Amino acid sequence: MRIVHVMRSDRFAGVEQFVLRLAIAQARAGHRVHVAGGAESRMRAQLGAAGATWERTASAFELIRGLRRHGSGADIVNTHMTDADVAASVLLPRRGPALVSTRHFALPRRRWGAFSADTIVRRRVDAEIAISHAVADAIGAPSTVVHSGVPEAPVSRGGSSKRVLMVQRLQPEKHPLVGIDAFLRSALADDGWTLDVAGDGPLRAEAERRIDAHDAGGAVRLLGFRDDVPALLHSSAIFLATCPNEGLGLAALEAMAAGVAPLVADAAGHRDLVDGLDAAARFAPDDAEAAASGLRMLATDAPRRAALAAAARKRAGTEFSIANQLARTLQVYASAMERRRR
Repeated sequence: MRIVHVMRSDRFAGVEQFVLRLAIAQARAGHRVHVAGGAESRMRAQLGAAGATWERTASAFELIRGLRRHGSGADIVNTHMTDADVAASVLLPRRGPALVSTRHFALPRRRWGAFSADTIVRRRVDAEIAISHAVADAIGAPSTVVHSGVPEAPVSRGGSSKRVLMVQRLQPEKHPLVGIDAFLRSALADDGWTLDVAGDGPLRAEAERRIDAHDAGGAVRLLGFRDDVPALLHSSAIFLATCPNEGLGLAALEAMAAGVAPLVADAAGHRDLVDGLDAAARFAPDDAEAAASGLRMLATDAPRRAALAAAARKRAGTEFSIANQLARTLQVYASAMERRRR
C-alpha cells in the first residue's frame, strides 16, 4: 500500500511524534510510506532508516507542492490537522486516493468567521480517526477511535525515588500552575520529595514567582525544554499531568509505558489512558488541593504506588501498543479505500 502522511508543520511535538511512530511501523510492515511535514532534524533520518521518505511542508506553498507531487499516486492520504485536511480535500481528485483524516484534538475543525473547514473537508474525506473517545465525542463527525501507540520502554527504576515529574509546556491551556501549586500544597518537599517540570513557555515567570513565594527553589525545578525525557522518566516515581483537555496525553502514556505511577486530571483523553486503573490515578481537573492529596497518598503508600505503576505499564503495553495502532489504522484505511472505490 502506498501511504502518504501530510501535515503543515516544521515542529516536533505530539502530532509529529505520532506520525513518525506510525509511519515507521507502516514502513517496517512493508508499505511504501512518505511523510510531508515535521522537523527535518527528527523526521528524515529515522524515517529513512525504516525505508520511508520525508519532505518539508512548513508553508502553504510547500504543503500544496507536496500533495501535488505525492498525493495522486497514493492509495491513502492520511492528513493531520486542519490545514492539511483542507488542502488535501481541495487538491486530491475525487477519483483519486482515499482520504483519511486523523483527529488529534478534542475540538471541531477551525473556523474563519462564519465559514468552517468542515464545509470543505467532509465533501471529500472517506474516514476519520479519533485518537481517543474524548476526541471522537468532540469533533461532531463519525469517526473510529484508534488509540495512539507507544513503543516498549525500559522499566523505570524510580519507584523508590522521591521525584515527581511533569512534562508539558508552560502554556495557559496546559494548566501547569495547578501541578506546581499541588506539589507546594502537598508539603512533600519536607519529606525530601522534588518536582521537576520539563517544558517552557509564557507562564514560566509566574511559576518562578510561586516557587519563590514558598521558598521551594530547591524542591521545584523548572528544567525548560528537554530532549532526555525517557531518562527523566527512568528516575521518577510519580508522573503528574494537569491538562484538562488533552486529546490523549502522550507524555502521560509514555510515563505509563515506563512503569511510572500516573496522576492525571480526570478529563478528556486522560480518561482513556487510566480507564480501569486504581482511582488513585485521577484527580478533579483544576483542583490543586485534590491533586495535592493524590500526590501525598501515592508518595506515602509505596505498595499502592508500585501496584498502580505496574498496572499502568501493562495497560500501555496492550491497549496502547504500536502493533495495535498499526492493525486498527490499516483496517480504517481498507474501509476508506473500499468506500472510495464505490
